[in-house]
Amino acid sequence: MEMPQCPKIYRNLLAIFFIFLFSYNPVESKGKTPHVVSRHTFPQDFLFGVGTSALQVEGSAREGGRGLSVWDDIFMHDTGSIKDIEKCDKMIDHYNRYSEDVKLLKKLGIDSYRFSIAWSRILPDGTLEGGVNQQGVDFYNNLINELISNDITPFVTILHFDYPLNLFRNGGFLNPDIVKHFKDYSDVLFQNFGDRVKYWTTFNEPEITAIFNYMHGFDNPMAEKCEITKECREVYNLMHNFILSHAASVQIYREKYQAIQKGEIGIVMSIEDYIPFSRKPEDVAATVRLRDFYTGWVLEPVMKGDYPQSMKSLVGDRLPKFTEEEKKLLKGSIDFYGINYYRSFYGKDQPNKLLISNLDNYDSLAVKDIFNDEGMILGVTDNATMSFVNPQGLYNVLVYLKETYNNLKIYITENGIGSGTISKPLKDNHRVDYIASHINYVKQAIDVGVNVKGFFVWSAFDTFEFHQGFSDKWGLIYVDFNNNLKRVPKQSARWYRWFLTGDKNFV
Repeated sequence: MEMPQCPKIYRNLLAIFFIFLFSYNPVESKGKTPHVVSRHTFPQDFLFGVGTSALQVEGSAREGGRGLSVWDDIFMHDTGSIKDIEKCDKMIDHYNRYSEDVKLLKKLGIDSYRFSIAWSRILPDGTLEGGVNQQGVDFYNNLINELISNDITPFVTILHFDYPLNLFRNGGFLNPDIVKHFKDYSDVLFQNFGDRVKYWTTFNEPEITAIFNYMHGFDNPMAEKCEITKECREVYNLMHNFILSHAASVQIYREKYQAIQKGEIGIVMSIEDYIPFSRKPEDVAATVRLRDFYTGWVLEPVMKGDYPQSMKSLVGDRLPKFTEEEKKLLKGSIDFYGINYYRSFYGKDQPNKLLISNLDNYDSLAVKDIFNDEGMILGVTDNATMSFVNPQGLYNVLVYLKETYNNLKIYITENGIGSGTISKPLKDNHRVDYIASHINYVKQAIDVGVNVKGFFVWSAFDTFEFHQGFSDKWGLIYVDFNNNLKRVPKQSARWYRWFLTGDKNFV
């Protein structure tokens, strides 16, 4: 059964694997901030923001009537694989310090704050029958009101990996009953917060959860053991219920609330750019399959009502089928899509699924590679994190989405980089370079007609990054665990404020 995880784990494992696998000295980033377009060159209604998730910042897992989530169970049974486990109960104490944190967000000069709501804080056992926790409703009402009073637009994710432990113990997203429970939960949120929340996303990266936790079994001792035969089935059932849960949530929003509340609803997925490993036709075809088995796995059903044809052909009867009624419910079930972009890969054909390992989808008959057949990487190597950075890949995927999916609205819901092992985390020049470069390519995409409506830096604060704990320091704002969780703006925060307001001073 499912144990949610963070996509940064996925990226870190890949980076470590390829760095040790290849003896190669790639080009390093020069550490100079690239020229960046002005905030004022973007459309007036374009949202610039930052993001976090409830699990990664709130803490107070046993306060305010909150029930336990799947990750609380992982914390209780961790055998030493999670860094900073002693900090997980409190996290950065956003639950108690949200007012202070919103004031810092205001100083950043952002338009919007993307955050998630903890299902188990609203419905402690995950079900409507188990009762609504009014203290949880009050907390999010207070947070939302605080944001709005500071001219910050709430941008809410309904589920960001941390669903209730009670539901997990009853099968989680492998149990079709989850569709009803997610619909009920969504209804409670729309009813209580939809008068002020105008941007909703149902899920954050369900396809990453499926691949990481079910196909490869990380954080999930109960996962189907398909590493030998490569004939996985559970992962497709899991994603099927994610997608049907999304559709059910959108249906109730559109039928009961949208006309009155005048909001929008979408879904968030991780996305990567894929370039053929070589000029061989089979490698070109492999990049298409990679897109189908990651991006298309989510977008084809919610845009067109069914899975990509390549998935149907290669997965066969292990891929669940939508009924005709479900197809109608799914088709067009998003007003926008959110994309989390961090990096790109070369796509390489691998016709023998028994030779596919690491974190690739066995059924795609394709693998991702850091280097191409000439030993070249995509983009540059960030010298603070030793990760591979390709800002142009963001432009490429934006254009691809425009051309493939009728230029629907896009929000870049996550983009950012950790701090790796830099000795002075407040001096994060590499993060400034990273964000500035990606913003430049977003503007180029807008200039060629892509309907991009927002850009959110991940993350606002140094958040808990699952197995990496707080060691990667992804935030614009540093959290000092040796000084009562004091918040300190980093150089990147001052740069972002300057980009948005023309002023670097936090006063």
